[in-house]
Amino acid sequence: MIKSLVVTVIGPDRPGIVSLLSDRARGFGANWAASRMASLAGQFAGMVHFEVPAENAAALGNALAGLESAGLRIVIAESDVKSAPRDRRIVRLELVGQDRPGIMRDLSARLAERGVSIDELHTEIASAAMSAENLFKVKATLVVPDALSDDELRRGLEALANEMMVDISLGGDEAGTLLA
Repeated sequence: MIKSLVVTVIGPDRPGIVSLLSDRARGFGANWAASRMASLAGQFAGMVHFEVPAENAAALGNALAGLESAGLRIVIAESDVKSAPRDRRIVRLELVGQDRPGIMRDLSARLAERGVSIDELHTEIASAAMSAENLFKVKATLVVPDALSDDELRRGLEALANEMMVDISLGGDEAGTLLA
């Protein structure tokens, strides 16, 4: 049996953090299944999904927790490996609008109301090319219940785009459909 360990790591950014994680995992026969990592405000912030034989899961968890002595904060969530629900589909979302507090709160609340999960999320504040205004940009991968039609999702997000005065593109294709 295989266990999943999802590990979050935060600490001052420096060379070698990924090496520490991968070295510990290898020692327990763990597979590095997925990860997301970034340097944010001088801090290393990472998430790693390890798949490890069940008999080694606790020992790997202890070994990873031992990295706290190296100045890292570690949080570990363990679960059995399960397949994703089959009654859902993946939809890509992009949002661009003038930066202001509350954009993510409004977007995430609207999605949650419809039973939509955010599988991946990338946000940034960037300077607009012509005006030098701060633009808030979102790129997300959504997991949408099959019971929610594309039209219903589009209508809900179109209303939100109008309320927030942002542009939202939605779709599984490269171009998507612009909602504003």
